[in-house]
Amino acid sequence: MTESTAFYRERRLPPYVFAEVNRMKLAYRHEGRDIIDFGMGNPDLAPAPHIIDKLKEAASDPRAHRYSASQGIPALRKALARYYARRFDVSLNPDREVCVTLGSKEGLANLAQAVTAPGDVILVPDPSYPIHMFGFIIAGAAVRPVAFENPENFLREAAHACRRSIPAPSALVLNFPSNPTAQVVDLDFYREAVKLAKANDLVLISDLAYSEIWFEGDPPPSILQVPGARDVAVEFTSMSKTYSMPGWRIGFAAGSARLVDALKRVKSYLDYGAFTPVQVAAIAALDGPQDNVEKARGIYRVRRDVLVESFTRAGFPIPAPPATMFAWTPIPERFADLGSVEFSKLLLEKTGVAVAPGLGFGERGDSHVRLALVENEQRIRQAARQLKPFFSA
Repeated sequence: MTESTAFYRERRLPPYVFAEVNRMKLAYRHEGRDIIDFGMGNPDLAPAPHIIDKLKEAASDPRAHRYSASQGIPALRKALARYYARRFDVSLNPDREVCVTLGSKEGLANLAQAVTAPGDVILVPDPSYPIHMFGFIIAGAAVRPVAFENPENFLREAAHACRRSIPAPSALVLNFPSNPTAQVVDLDFYREAVKLAKANDLVLISDLAYSEIWFEGDPPPSILQVPGARDVAVEFTSMSKTYSMPGWRIGFAAGSARLVDALKRVKSYLDYGAFTPVQVAAIAALDGPQDNVEKARGIYRVRRDVLVESFTRAGFPIPAPPATMFAWTPIPERFADLGSVEFSKLLLEKTGVAVAPGLGFGERGDSHVRLALVENEQRIRQAARQLKPFFSA
Protein backbone atom coordinates (compact mmCIF):
# COMPACT_ATOMS: atom_id res chain seq x y z
CA MET A 1 0.00 0.00 0.00
CA THR A 2 1.39 3.38 -0.99
CA GLU A 3 1.07 6.52 1.10
CA SER A 4 -1.32 7.98 -1.47
CA THR A 5 -3.73 5.02 -1.27
CA ALA A 6 -6.92 5.99 0.55
CA PHE A 7 -8.48 3.54 2.97
CA TYR A 8 -12.02 2.28 2.33
CA ARG A 9 -13.80 4.71 4.68
CA GLU A 10 -11.61 7.59 3.51
CA ARG A 11 -12.71 6.92 -0.06
CA ARG A 12 -16.35 7.20 0.98
CA LEU A 13 -15.83 10.77 2.23
CA PRO A 14 -15.62 13.65 -0.25
CA PRO A 15 -13.23 16.56 0.31
CA TYR A 16 -14.36 18.63 3.30
CA VAL A 17 -16.33 21.49 1.74
CA PHE A 18 -15.52 23.97 4.51
CA ALA A 19 -11.76 23.34 4.30
CA GLU A 20 -11.00 25.91 1.59
CA VAL A 21 -12.75 28.72 3.44
CA ASN A 22 -11.16 27.64 6.73
CA ARG A 23 -7.67 27.72 5.17
CA MET A 24 -8.31 31.23 3.87
CA LYS A 25 -9.49 32.40 7.30
CA LEU A 26 -6.37 31.00 8.94
CA ALA A 27 -4.05 32.56 6.35
CA TYR A 28 -5.70 35.99 6.64
CA ARG A 29 -5.50 35.88 10.42
CA HIS A 30 -1.78 35.06 10.20
CA GLU A 31 -1.46 38.19 8.06
CA GLY A 32 -3.13 40.20 10.80
CA ARG A 33 -6.51 40.67 9.10
CA ASP A 34 -9.55 40.97 11.34
CA ILE A 35 -11.99 38.29 10.21
CA ILE A 36 -15.61 38.62 11.32
CA ASP A 37 -16.57 34.98 11.43
CA PHE A 38 -20.16 33.79 11.00
CA GLY A 39 -18.99 30.44 9.66
CA MET A 40 -19.01 28.00 12.58
CA GLY A 41 -21.83 27.62 15.09
CA ASN A 42 -19.47 27.93 18.02
CA PRO A 43 -21.32 29.72 20.86
CA ASP A 44 -19.48 32.68 22.37
CA LEU A 45 -21.69 32.87 25.47
CA ALA A 46 -20.57 31.45 28.83
CA PRO A 47 -22.34 28.77 30.88
CA ALA A 48 -24.20 29.96 33.97
CA PRO A 49 -21.96 30.51 37.02
CA HIS A 50 -23.69 27.78 39.06
CA ILE A 51 -22.78 25.21 36.38
CA ILE A 52 -19.10 26.18 36.45
CA ASP A 53 -19.13 26.19 40.27
CA LYS A 54 -20.54 22.66 40.30
CA LEU A 55 -17.82 21.52 37.87
CA LYS A 56 -15.12 22.92 40.19
CA GLU A 57 -16.70 21.34 43.24
CA ALA A 58 -17.02 17.92 41.60
CA ALA A 59 -13.49 18.04 40.17
CA SER A 60 -12.06 18.66 43.66
CA ASP A 61 -13.11 15.13 44.71
CA PRO A 62 -10.16 12.77 44.02
CA ARG A 63 -12.59 9.92 43.25
CA ALA A 64 -14.14 11.89 40.39
CA HIS A 65 -11.09 11.39 38.15
CA ARG A 66 -11.56 7.67 37.61
CA TYR A 67 -13.28 6.10 34.61
CA SER A 68 -16.92 7.01 34.32
CA ALA A 69 -19.80 5.05 32.70
CA SER A 70 -20.20 5.01 28.92
CA GLN A 71 -23.99 5.30 29.15
CA GLY A 72 -23.73 8.17 31.65
CA ILE A 73 -24.02 8.26 35.42
CA PRO A 74 -27.52 7.33 36.70
CA ALA A 75 -28.12 10.77 38.25
CA LEU A 76 -27.61 12.51 34.91
CA ARG A 77 -29.91 10.11 33.06
CA LYS A 78 -32.55 10.82 35.71
CA ALA A 79 -32.00 14.57 35.28
CA LEU A 80 -32.67 14.28 31.53
CA ALA A 81 -35.85 12.30 32.28
CA ARG A 82 -36.97 15.14 34.56
CA TYR A 83 -36.24 17.66 31.78
CA TYR A 84 -38.41 15.72 29.32
CA ALA A 85 -41.20 15.51 31.90
CA ARG A 86 -41.10 19.28 32.54
CA ARG A 87 -40.57 20.46 28.99
CA PHE A 88 -42.52 17.94 26.90
CA ASP A 89 -44.71 16.08 29.42
CA VAL A 90 -42.95 12.88 28.31
CA SER A 91 -42.17 10.17 30.87
CA LEU A 92 -38.86 8.38 30.19
CA ASN A 93 -37.33 5.38 31.93
CA PRO A 94 -33.80 6.69 32.69
CA ASP A 95 -32.35 3.16 32.80
CA ARG A 96 -33.82 1.84 29.55
CA GLU A 97 -34.70 4.90 27.44
CA VAL A 98 -31.85 7.36 28.07
CA CYS A 99 -28.15 7.30 27.20
CA VAL A 100 -25.61 10.07 27.77
CA THR A 101 -23.39 10.77 24.76
CA LEU A 102 -20.25 12.80 24.09
CA GLY A 103 -22.34 15.48 22.41
CA SER A 104 -25.17 14.73 20.00
CA LYS A 105 -22.73 14.41 17.06
CA GLU A 106 -20.93 11.46 18.64
CA GLY A 107 -24.25 9.93 19.59
CA LEU A 108 -25.60 10.13 16.06
CA ALA A 109 -22.42 8.62 14.59
CA ASN A 110 -22.35 5.76 17.08
CA LEU A 111 -26.05 5.02 16.58
CA ALA A 112 -25.35 4.80 12.85
CA GLN A 113 -22.69 2.19 13.59
CA ALA A 114 -25.14 0.33 15.84
CA VAL A 115 -28.16 0.12 13.53
CA THR A 116 -26.66 0.13 10.02
CA ALA A 117 -25.62 -2.79 7.85
CA PRO A 118 -23.53 -2.20 4.70
CA GLY A 119 -25.83 -1.30 1.84
CA ASP A 120 -28.75 -0.12 4.00
CA VAL A 121 -30.59 2.86 2.52
CA ILE A 122 -30.96 5.84 4.84
CA LEU A 123 -33.19 8.82 4.05
CA VAL A 124 -31.58 12.15 5.00
CA PRO A 125 -32.82 15.70 4.41
CA ASP A 126 -30.92 17.74 1.84
CA PRO A 127 -29.71 20.21 3.03
CA SER A 128 -28.87 18.85 6.46
CA TYR A 129 -26.15 18.93 9.13
CA PRO A 130 -23.22 16.87 7.75
CA ILE A 131 -23.16 14.15 10.43
CA HIS A 132 -26.74 13.20 9.51
CA MET A 133 -25.44 12.02 6.17
CA PHE A 134 -21.80 11.13 6.76
CA GLY A 135 -22.34 9.24 10.00
CA PHE A 136 -24.23 6.66 7.96
CA ILE A 137 -21.85 6.81 5.01
CA ILE A 138 -18.95 6.00 7.35
CA ALA A 139 -21.02 3.10 8.70
CA GLY A 140 -21.32 1.69 5.17
CA ALA A 141 -24.86 2.76 4.31
CA ALA A 142 -26.17 4.14 1.04
CA VAL A 143 -27.64 7.55 1.78
CA ARG A 144 -30.58 8.80 -0.27
CA PRO A 145 -30.90 12.60 0.06
CA VAL A 146 -34.51 13.80 0.31
CA ALA A 147 -35.17 17.31 -0.97
CA PHE A 148 -36.14 19.62 1.85
CA GLU A 149 -38.02 22.74 0.78
CA ASN A 150 -40.72 22.71 3.47
CA PRO A 151 -41.90 20.13 6.01
CA GLU A 152 -44.98 18.92 4.08
CA ASN A 153 -43.03 18.49 0.86
CA PHE A 154 -40.29 16.66 2.75
CA LEU A 155 -42.66 13.98 4.08
CA ARG A 156 -44.16 13.50 0.61
CA GLU A 157 -40.67 13.08 -0.84
CA ALA A 158 -39.74 10.64 1.94
CA ALA A 159 -42.87 8.57 1.27
CA HIS A 160 -41.99 8.54 -2.43
CA ALA A 161 -38.46 7.35 -1.59
CA CYS A 162 -39.90 4.53 0.52
CA ARG A 163 -41.88 3.31 -2.50
CA ARG A 164 -39.04 3.62 -5.02
CA SER A 165 -35.85 2.72 -3.15
CA ILE A 166 -34.31 -0.74 -3.59
CA PRO A 167 -33.64 -2.00 -1.02
CA ALA A 168 -36.33 -0.24 1.01
CA PRO A 169 -35.00 2.43 3.39
CA SER A 170 -34.34 1.41 6.99
CA ALA A 171 -34.14 4.84 8.66
CA LEU A 172 -35.22 8.45 8.24
CA VAL A 173 -33.35 11.39 9.82
CA LEU A 174 -35.27 14.43 11.09
CA ASN A 175 -33.80 17.68 12.42
CA PHE A 176 -36.09 20.41 13.71
CA PRO A 177 -35.43 23.19 14.41
CA SER A 178 -33.19 22.58 11.45
CA ASN A 179 -29.50 23.20 11.06
CA PRO A 180 -28.89 24.81 8.59
CA THR A 181 -32.33 25.97 7.37
CA ALA A 182 -33.79 27.02 10.78
CA GLN A 183 -37.16 25.48 9.77
CA VAL A 184 -39.50 24.43 12.58
CA VAL A 185 -42.32 21.88 12.66
CA ASP A 186 -45.34 21.16 14.85
CA LEU A 187 -46.65 17.97 16.42
CA ASP A 188 -48.84 17.24 13.39
CA PHE A 189 -45.65 16.86 11.34
CA TYR A 190 -44.25 14.37 13.84
CA ARG A 191 -47.55 12.43 13.90
CA GLU A 192 -47.33 12.01 10.14
CA ALA A 193 -43.65 11.04 10.38
CA VAL A 194 -44.47 8.32 12.94
CA LYS A 195 -47.26 7.01 10.69
CA LEU A 196 -44.82 6.92 7.77
CA ALA A 197 -42.24 5.07 9.86
CA LYS A 198 -44.67 2.43 11.08
CA ALA A 199 -46.11 1.89 7.60
CA ASN A 200 -42.64 1.40 6.11
CA ASP A 201 -40.72 -0.25 8.96
CA LEU A 202 -38.45 2.78 9.38
CA VAL A 203 -36.34 3.88 12.33
CA LEU A 204 -36.78 7.61 13.03
CA ILE A 205 -33.73 9.54 14.24
CA SER A 206 -34.61 13.02 15.50
CA ASP A 207 -31.97 15.68 16.16
CA LEU A 208 -33.44 18.22 18.62
CA ALA A 209 -30.22 20.09 19.44
CA TYR A 210 -31.89 23.53 19.05
CA SER A 211 -35.01 22.84 21.11
CA GLU A 212 -34.46 25.86 23.37
CA ILE A 213 -33.52 28.48 20.77
CA TRP A 214 -36.70 29.76 19.15
CA PHE A 215 -37.97 33.28 18.51
CA GLU A 216 -41.63 33.06 17.48
CA GLY A 217 -44.64 30.99 18.38
CA ASP A 218 -44.69 27.96 20.63
CA PRO A 219 -41.54 26.16 21.82
CA PRO A 220 -40.41 23.41 19.43
CA PRO A 221 -41.97 20.02 20.27
CA SER A 222 -40.35 16.62 20.67
CA ILE A 223 -41.22 13.67 18.47
CA LEU A 224 -41.52 11.63 21.69
CA GLN A 225 -44.71 13.55 22.50
CA VAL A 226 -46.47 11.55 19.76
CA PRO A 227 -48.17 8.39 21.07
CA GLY A 228 -46.32 5.35 19.78
CA ALA A 229 -43.22 7.32 18.74
CA ARG A 230 -41.04 5.45 21.21
CA ASP A 231 -41.70 2.26 19.27
CA VAL A 232 -39.71 3.60 16.32
CA ALA A 233 -37.88 6.82 17.31
CA VAL A 234 -34.78 7.93 19.14
CA GLU A 235 -34.09 11.62 19.77
CA PHE A 236 -30.80 13.42 20.35
CA THR A 237 -30.44 16.53 22.47
CA SER A 238 -27.38 18.47 23.55
CA MET A 239 -26.08 20.78 26.27
CA SER A 240 -23.95 22.63 23.71
CA LYS A 241 -26.32 25.34 22.48
CA THR A 242 -28.96 25.38 25.23
CA TYR A 243 -26.47 25.89 28.06
CA SER A 244 -23.52 27.30 26.05
CA MET A 245 -21.45 24.19 26.83
CA PRO A 246 -20.15 23.07 23.39
CA GLY A 247 -16.63 22.20 24.57
CA TRP A 248 -17.97 20.10 27.46
CA ARG A 249 -19.26 17.46 24.99
CA ILE A 250 -22.43 16.33 26.71
CA GLY A 251 -25.50 15.16 24.82
CA PHE A 252 -28.25 12.57 25.13
CA ALA A 253 -30.17 9.93 23.24
CA ALA A 254 -33.72 9.24 24.42
CA GLY A 255 -36.63 7.18 23.18
CA SER A 256 -36.93 3.62 21.86
CA ALA A 257 -35.43 1.24 24.41
CA ARG A 258 -34.32 -1.04 21.56
CA LEU A 259 -32.42 1.75 19.80
CA VAL A 260 -30.98 3.19 23.02
CA ASP A 261 -29.76 -0.27 24.02
CA ALA A 262 -28.06 -0.72 20.64
CA LEU A 263 -26.30 2.62 21.10
CA LYS A 264 -25.20 1.68 24.63
CA ARG A 265 -23.70 -1.59 23.40
CA VAL A 266 -21.61 0.12 20.74
CA LYS A 267 -20.52 2.88 23.12
CA SER A 268 -19.48 0.34 25.76
CA TYR A 269 -16.70 -0.79 23.38
CA LEU A 270 -15.64 2.72 22.37
CA ASP A 271 -15.58 4.99 25.43
CA TYR A 272 -15.83 5.20 29.21
CA GLY A 273 -18.21 8.15 29.17
CA ALA A 274 -17.72 11.85 29.72
CA PHE A 275 -15.56 13.12 32.58
CA THR A 276 -17.67 12.58 35.72
CA PRO A 277 -17.43 16.20 37.01
CA VAL A 278 -18.76 17.39 33.63
CA GLN A 279 -21.72 15.04 34.03
CA VAL A 280 -22.33 16.30 37.57
CA ALA A 281 -22.25 19.89 36.29
CA ALA A 282 -24.71 18.91 33.55
CA ILE A 283 -27.14 17.79 36.28
CA ALA A 284 -26.83 21.25 37.83
CA ALA A 285 -27.60 22.77 34.43
CA LEU A 286 -30.71 20.66 33.81
CA ASP A 287 -32.10 20.88 37.35
CA GLY A 288 -30.97 24.39 38.28
CA PRO A 289 -32.18 27.89 37.39
CA GLN A 290 -32.98 28.32 33.70
CA ASP A 291 -32.43 32.12 33.62
CA ASN A 292 -29.32 31.78 31.44
CA VAL A 293 -31.24 29.74 28.87
CA GLU A 294 -33.80 32.52 28.52
CA LYS A 295 -31.05 35.14 28.54
CA ALA A 296 -29.17 33.36 25.72
CA ARG A 297 -32.37 33.09 23.69
CA GLY A 298 -32.86 36.84 24.08
CA ILE A 299 -29.28 37.56 23.00
CA TYR A 300 -29.66 35.40 19.88
CA ARG A 301 -32.97 37.10 19.06
CA VAL A 302 -31.38 40.56 19.24
CA ARG A 303 -28.43 39.41 17.12
CA ARG A 304 -30.81 37.92 14.58
CA ASP A 305 -32.72 41.19 14.31
CA VAL A 306 -29.53 43.26 13.97
CA LEU A 307 -28.17 40.84 11.35
CA VAL A 308 -31.36 40.88 9.28
CA GLU A 309 -31.73 44.67 9.42
CA SER A 310 -28.10 45.72 8.90
CA PHE A 311 -27.16 43.14 6.24
CA THR A 312 -30.33 43.77 4.26
CA ARG A 313 -29.58 47.52 4.23
CA ALA A 314 -26.04 46.68 3.07
CA GLY A 315 -27.42 44.83 0.04
CA PHE A 316 -27.29 41.27 1.40
CA PRO A 317 -30.91 40.33 2.26
CA ILE A 318 -31.23 37.91 5.17
CA PRO A 319 -34.53 36.04 5.79
CA ALA A 320 -35.31 36.11 9.52
CA PRO A 321 -34.88 32.61 11.01
CA PRO A 322 -37.69 31.54 13.38
CA ALA A 323 -35.33 29.39 15.48
CA THR A 324 -31.74 28.13 15.96
CA MET A 325 -28.61 30.29 16.03
CA PHE A 326 -28.33 30.33 12.23
CA ALA A 327 -29.61 32.31 9.26
CA TRP A 328 -29.99 30.37 5.99
CA THR A 329 -29.53 32.88 3.23
CA PRO A 330 -29.87 32.73 -0.56
CA ILE A 331 -26.82 33.90 -2.47
CA PRO A 332 -27.68 37.26 -4.10
CA GLU A 333 -28.83 36.72 -7.67
CA ARG A 334 -25.90 38.34 -9.41
CA PHE A 335 -23.48 35.99 -7.61
CA ALA A 336 -25.64 32.87 -7.90
CA ASP A 337 -23.62 31.35 -10.74
CA LEU A 338 -20.54 31.19 -8.49
CA GLY A 339 -22.01 28.59 -6.17
CA SER A 340 -21.70 28.75 -2.40
CA VAL A 341 -18.01 27.85 -2.04
CA GLU A 342 -16.69 30.45 -4.52
CA PHE A 343 -19.13 33.07 -3.23
CA SER A 344 -17.98 32.45 0.36
CA LYS A 345 -14.33 32.74 -0.69
CA LEU A 346 -14.98 35.94 -2.63
CA LEU A 347 -16.87 37.46 0.29
CA LEU A 348 -14.06 36.59 2.68
CA GLU A 349 -11.36 37.94 0.36
CA LYS A 350 -13.09 41.24 -0.40
CA THR A 351 -14.80 42.03 2.92
CA GLY A 352 -13.19 39.96 5.70
CA VAL A 353 -16.61 38.45 6.49
CA ALA A 354 -16.73 34.65 6.73
CA VAL A 355 -19.84 32.53 6.12
CA ALA A 356 -20.39 28.78 5.70
CA PRO A 357 -20.99 27.58 2.11
CA GLY A 358 -24.32 25.82 1.76
CA LEU A 359 -22.79 23.02 -0.32
CA GLY A 360 -21.34 21.67 2.91
CA PHE A 361 -24.88 20.75 3.98
CA GLY A 362 -25.82 18.93 0.78
CA GLU A 363 -25.99 19.50 -2.97
CA ARG A 364 -29.33 21.30 -2.67
CA GLY A 365 -27.72 23.81 -0.31
CA ASP A 366 -25.35 25.19 -2.92
CA SER A 367 -27.59 28.20 -3.62
CA HIS A 368 -27.35 29.36 0.01
CA VAL A 369 -24.86 30.24 2.73
CA ARG A 370 -25.29 29.85 6.48
CA LEU A 371 -24.50 32.58 9.01
CA ALA A 372 -24.11 31.75 12.71
CA LEU A 373 -25.19 34.26 15.37
CA VAL A 374 -21.86 34.07 17.18
CA GLU A 375 -20.68 37.69 16.81
CA ASN A 376 -21.97 40.46 19.05
CA GLU A 377 -24.15 43.33 17.83
CA GLN A 378 -21.23 45.72 17.33
CA ARG A 379 -19.35 43.18 15.20
CA ILE A 380 -22.47 42.39 13.19
CA ARG A 381 -22.92 46.08 12.34
CA GLN A 382 -19.21 46.35 11.53
CA ALA A 383 -19.59 43.40 9.14
CA ALA A 384 -22.53 45.14 7.45
CA ARG A 385 -20.41 48.26 6.93
CA GLN A 386 -17.67 46.14 5.32
CA LEU A 387 -20.20 44.39 3.09
CA LYS A 388 -21.92 47.52 1.80
CA PRO A 389 -19.16 48.66 -0.64
CA PHE A 390 -18.87 45.10 -1.96
CA PHE A 391 -22.56 44.81 -2.79
CA SER A 392 -22.76 48.40 -4.04
CA ALA A 393 -19.85 48.00 -6.48
